Amino acid sequence: MHVQLRPRRGSTRRCLAELAALAAAHPAVGFAVSGLGKDERVVRVTVGVELGPREAIARFSLQAQAAYAFVSDLFTVLYDHMPVYAAEPGPAERAAAQVLLAAGDDDVRPVPAPRAARPVEHVPA
Repeated sequence: MHVQLRPRRGSTRRCLAELAALAAAHPAVGFAVSGLGKDERVVRVTVGVELGPREAIARFSLQAQAAYAFVSDLFTVLYDHMPVYAAEPGPAERAAAQVLLAAGDDDVRPVPAPRAARPVEHVPA
């Protein structure tokens, strides 16, 4: 199953951080960022969710129940990022997602530490 999130361009990092937090809350669910695209207003982040074997989905297995709970939370928690069910992403969006995932934490730059205070310098009047 594919769900597309469409954060406004300025809130993409926040969207991905919220997606990571949601993934941590559902450790049993297999999912991946399967597509990435953009237009002039929004970024399209396509998330592929593994529901399990077809026979198990029909019987509403524990894996399928966990996946549907994840998708339900995806729509609830990430509502501001306009989630919609989507088709499988095309080759260009898949390639962009692979580049994003390959970059991983290499793109994350540490927040610089605050500067040490300089000694107060008194200037004669």
